[in-house]
Amino acid sequence: MEGAILVSAPSSPPSSTSIPSVLLSQDELKKIAAYKAVEYVESGMVLGLGTGSTAKHAVDRIGDLLRQGKLHSIVGVPTSKKTHEQAVSVGIPLADLDSHPVIDLAIDGADEVDPHLNLVKGRGGSLLREKMVEGACRKFVVIVDESKLVKHLGGSGLAMPVEVVPFCWKFTARRFQSLFEEAGCVAKLRTCSGAKGEPYVTDNGNYIVDLYFKEDIGDLKAASDAILQLAGVVEHGMFLDMATTVIVAGERGITVKNK
Repeated sequence: MEGAILVSAPSSPPSSTSIPSVLLSQDELKKIAAYKAVEYVESGMVLGLGTGSTAKHAVDRIGDLLRQGKLHSIVGVPTSKKTHEQAVSVGIPLADLDSHPVIDLAIDGADEVDPHLNLVKGRGGSLLREKMVEGACRKFVVIVDESKLVKHLGGSGLAMPVEVVPFCWKFTARRFQSLFEEAGCVAKLRTCSGAKGEPYVTDNGNYIVDLYFKEDIGDLKAASDAILQLAGVVEHGMFLDMATTVIVAGERGITVKNK
């Protein structure tokens, strides 16, 4: 099911119906999608708070509504240390999955979305905690700009992240390449920016190996199972059959896609 809502400017409410008169930046499109997602939030909810440049707008908006008194009794469960810090700074009360094992609604961005609403996430490095939190929610709203839409996962040619233990990560990376040899897989260790090129370390103390595919990897469930069966793998960035709603912001407005 899909619906379209036209928007006029990033500062306008997403329910606006006028056609945009200016070219919107990618960040402005993300903000529009995020504000639309926050319309799903109700007072008294336990919320999964996503991580990344798009989810940041949603967290800021929730904080604004709490300060204005338009929302109350909200509890947030953050998906990263960074989101935890942001939520504290905007006044969102926080908890964790131990105290709230069922989450009413999670809002997060995605790196890729296929026609079946399967996702690639984790290019921001928080895929494990994101999957734990968003796998525990009743409703998972994903917010993206239209550049994230792909025909198949891996189709953007950008990274599909896999979180791995640091021990013998090269061995694990070679196994990924062998596993997806027919798809032309190249596995690269994610490193920090800077001259030293030190390995990127997740909030959980692990490394990330980014997989790049030249061809469609085929059956996503089979690919998921094959990756998770490899010793040394913590979690991968394919979020299959998890999103219940995807909000896509484009230059002509917002499209809402529901499972």
